Amino acid sequence: MSPRIHLPSGWVTFVFTDIEGSTRMARMLGPVYRPVLREHRRLLRDTLAGTDGAELLTEGDSFFLAFPDAAAAVHACMTAQRALVGHNWPNPDATPRVRMGLHTGYAEPRDGEYASPEVHRAARVAAAAHGGQVLCSAATARLADPLPDGASLLDLGLHRLRGFDDRERLFQLVAPGLERRFPRPRTADAAAHNLPTPATSFVGRHFERAELGRLVEAYRLVTVLGAGGAGKTRLAVELASGIVEDYPDGVWFVDIAAVTDPGLVAFEIAAVLGLRPEPGRPMVDTLVEYAAPRRMLVVLDTCDAQPGASAEVISRLLAGGRGVRVLATSRESFGVPGEVVWRIPPLSVDEEPGGGASDAVALLLDRTAAARGGRAPDPAEQADLRRVVRRLDGLPLAIELAAARLRVLSAGQLAERLDDMLGTLDAGREAAEPPPVEAGWSGNQQDTVDLVAAATGAAPPSPASRAVQRSASERHLTIQATVTWSYRTLGARSARLLRWLAVFAGPVDLPTVQWLLDEDPLDPLSVLVDKSMVLAEPHASGSTYRMLDPIRAYAARRLIETGEEQSARDRHVAWSRHALDRAHLGPDGRPVTLSLYALDPLAGELRAALRWCATGGSARSGLHLAGGLDQWWRERGLAREGRLWLFRLYGRIAETGEAIPEAELAAAYHMHSLHAGADGEFAEELRYSQRAEAAARQAGDRGLLARVLAGRAAPLVDMGQFAEAERVCREVIDWAYAQDVVGDALLAVYNLAELLWRRGALDEAAELLGAARPVEAARPVERGRRSVDMLLGMVALSRGDLVAAHEHLLVALRSRMSHGYLGRACDTINAIAVRCALAGDAVSAARLFGAAQATRANLRATPGIHGPYWLGRQAELRRALGDEAFDAAYAAGAGLRLDEAAALALHVEHPDLAADSPRFGTPTAGPRPAAEPRSTTG
Repeated sequence: MSPRIHLPSGWVTFVFTDIEGSTRMARMLGPVYRPVLREHRRLLRDTLAGTDGAELLTEGDSFFLAFPDAAAAVHACMTAQRALVGHNWPNPDATPRVRMGLHTGYAEPRDGEYASPEVHRAARVAAAAHGGQVLCSAATARLADPLPDGASLLDLGLHRLRGFDDRERLFQLVAPGLERRFPRPRTADAAAHNLPTPATSFVGRHFERAELGRLVEAYRLVTVLGAGGAGKTRLAVELASGIVEDYPDGVWFVDIAAVTDPGLVAFEIAAVLGLRPEPGRPMVDTLVEYAAPRRMLVVLDTCDAQPGASAEVISRLLAGGRGVRVLATSRESFGVPGEVVWRIPPLSVDEEPGGGASDAVALLLDRTAAARGGRAPDPAEQADLRRVVRRLDGLPLAIELAAARLRVLSAGQLAERLDDMLGTLDAGREAAEPPPVEAGWSGNQQDTVDLVAAATGAAPPSPASRAVQRSASERHLTIQATVTWSYRTLGARSARLLRWLAVFAGPVDLPTVQWLLDEDPLDPLSVLVDKSMVLAEPHASGSTYRMLDPIRAYAARRLIETGEEQSARDRHVAWSRHALDRAHLGPDGRPVTLSLYALDPLAGELRAALRWCATGGSARSGLHLAGGLDQWWRERGLAREGRLWLFRLYGRIAETGEAIPEAELAAAYHMHSLHAGADGEFAEELRYSQRAEAAARQAGDRGLLARVLAGRAAPLVDMGQFAEAERVCREVIDWAYAQDVVGDALLAVYNLAELLWRRGALDEAAELLGAARPVEAARPVERGRRSVDMLLGMVALSRGDLVAAHEHLLVALRSRMSHGYLGRACDTINAIAVRCALAGDAVSAARLFGAAQATRANLRATPGIHGPYWLGRQAELRRALGDEAFDAAYAAGAGLRLDEAAALALHVEHPDLAADSPRFGTPTAGPRPAAEPRSTTG
């Protein structure tokens, strides 16, 4: 650095930058890397060093600069990131991903450099960032005023920087043109584990836990083998939770059952570790490089879902570094070098030496008490309980099934009926319905008769009956064998019902079962419940029926073997469409205000139906189902899942060539655009908005076209093109009025009102919303959101009219909470926080801000057009309360559930009831504009 460069003093903002993965990029690009590095330096000098910042050091791919002004430093970083993103690099793999960190502190230069801990803090802030991300400390965030147009700072919470004892609040720069979604910051206080918290107590297994713990300590790969339902996952999690402190880099649980493609196993593990794909590099290489220097335990669950891919990733992880250990659960071993296979035994059925209950009996006692509403079994039942667990060979899933039956039976009754359900006498229960004879199926009715005779001593067993006895003894080796033995005792109608029930993802009621079969299912259903193949769960409104997952998987395979899958799953899709349509209707069959709570119980079934539509059914039906969940996806923070289902359905259309009407395609593309915007994928949002418009014009449906066009402003707003967005909104609204379809253009009205509010045109916004109120009230799909009241509340806040703001916002919040619009409820809680702040209740305001932000983070919601407004009000609150008081109140709010936060907001005192209200003195405020009604009935 030249000694003539003037170094700022006093409050200095330090900026550090470097290229994420520069070493790997250099190896990958070879000779191409040098010009890429030169171009990277030029762009940064043009945007960073080209301002009033002083360049102190440039080394390799790193920059170190000092700015006299925090706002200028933030603006320079934003400009630099945009320049890097917009530059035409040689190829996508040659695009450098630069991370930037800013911190402001008091510093004085000496001899052309800074010797200050503030410099090191800035370097640690930069080290916490990811490529493409700009992080700044709380000091920089406080002094960076004003922010660039369209930019905001996203509060990422408190983090402990490496080498520092205190916690630093980190903020991410959010602005049009910058990437928004990143893994958690790379700080020293990352969670030590992500192990699931079981809902029920862990019973017994003391010896097994100790033995498995010794193996994990001695060997780097331990595979727990056992049948489905043997308790592999539960034991692995219990063991891992007790040794978290032994692994400084964490204990990480990864469920391979959720992986649908072998190539995604490494991605699933990387996602848990907070890693992202790197251009031009296999994900497994990134994973191995990350794990190599670390000491951590990876718990891979249900590896039999992807055995080959799991084995490959495990081998690479173990070869990459000596500090990594793997504890896997599977139904089959991997066969890789160094693997120690430990087979989980059944629960002990023998009494403890001191006379205590065995593990199997203890589990049955615990689960029976839960099944009976907390009432423990009678001591007189102990002997029968021991009989039960012995007959079940201590298999945990079988014990769970038995405990469920003890809801309605005594232990003695169950012990007797176990012979009927799982043993030799079971087959005789359906004498009127002979067991089915299927292709490839061993055994027949005569075998069953011989077995019954032998069990009763009527005659010596025949060779056929002895074969069945051998099968009976083997049924306890695995849960599959147990289910098979029960299944072969079913009559034709009961077996068919079991197979067809496999299409349901969760519990069903009796009318649903009848709808599925199109006949009275009571008789075969009673048989399945008696045999514990289906669990009956009584409720005040009627019983529901469900299968445990291993039984469902078994029944689903049988469904395929009998050639019934197409018919059964198409019937399930038809039921799902019917249930979805009914959620939009009242008891009289007329449309009612849409409540998203009505869709929550259907989510599992609709996902199962969508899966079939995307793989073996009708994509057109799938689009119908996805459309019924349109708002639900976004309000539950599942916009990304909604997009993935749509992509799968598009693929199904391409595969089958199924004809889809243009109107239905337009609706799907429009929905896709909204999902993409909610997920922060703005280019995709615009692309599908354009496709929706083209399809809607082809369809010739004016209402549909109005709905599609009304969404065209959203991508423009997301990209910061506010003037163009306002122009589009006005054009759409004028066209909709001319075509008499203004109700279908409500989204454009809401967007225009937000844009008017943003630039301070409050009177026009209020007038526009006043005219929209009756239109909204007439539309069941929109009126539950009460967007008019929400936006009128925002207008009132900007006018300082707390009475109107209070009334409008509480109406909006009540409606949104009562109809399940959780994401939108967060916006309303934020607005009520502003209303509290304006009334002088700063602590309540900070608590509500914390509660809203915590829920929005869980829902992965983007800040939206109101984001900078909330952040500005929070900054004012922080200045008013001070950091300590604000953080305490904010953290208290973040610990609230959404319903608790809503209750707190709804109990905020009405301004007219406050001691300084104009009602109790001389009014000082002028009359309210007529366009902003106080009525809360809307």
